[in-house]
Formats: sequence, structure tokens, C-alpha cells
Amino acid sequence: MKRFITAIAILSWVFLPVAEAATEQQNKMVTCNKEATGKKGDERKAFMKDCLSKKPAAPAAPEKSAAPEKPAAPATADKPASAQQNKMATCNKEADGKKGDERKKFMSECLKAK
Repeated sequence: MKRFITAIAILSWVFLPVAEAATEQQNKMVTCNKEATGKKGDERKAFMKDCLSKKPAAPAAPEKSAAPEKPAAPATADKPASAQQNKMATCNKEADGKKGDERKKFMSECLKAK
């Protein structure tokens, strides 16, 4: 089970930059889309191309999105476990004895609940 948790943590750290980049692009798309209100056809297409290719002048406050936040580092003696880590540990204890699809289903439901 420790391997499972370690694998999840490593994958989260590997894919975090990708998720952040997607979020920045999505925020840019939302902003440009709002600014393009009223434009149609080729005018809108040209505006969107120009707007999306620009670098932001100053970082704006990002909108609250469904993108995952930076994963918490593993708990150490000087750093307490995060709520998600505690939830994972609790669900793991409750899933003791379950295997395969039964365990996957249980873990999914357990981590969604609470």
C-alpha cells in the first residue's frame, strides 16, 4: 500500500506542471473570449489569435478552477500530513482485506465521501 501512495505522489508531482500550464492557457482563453464579445467571423478569429499569442503583462489573480492544486509533500516529523493524506490513510485502513475491483470501488467511494 505504501508503494501505491508513493506512486500517486510521484505521478502528481510529475504532472503538476502540465496541469498548471493548462490552467494558465484556460484562463487566457476565458479572458480573450470575454474581450472578443461582439466580434464575429474573421475579425473575431484574428483578435483571438492575437490575444492568445500575447504574453500576459502582469499576472492577474487566477480564477478559482477545478484544476488540482499543488500536492502536499509527504508528512515528516516537522511537517504534519495534509487532509488528503489523512483521508487516504483512513480509507486504506478501512479497505483492509479488500482486493482488486472491490478495493478500487471502495477506495473511490471512500475518497469522494467525507
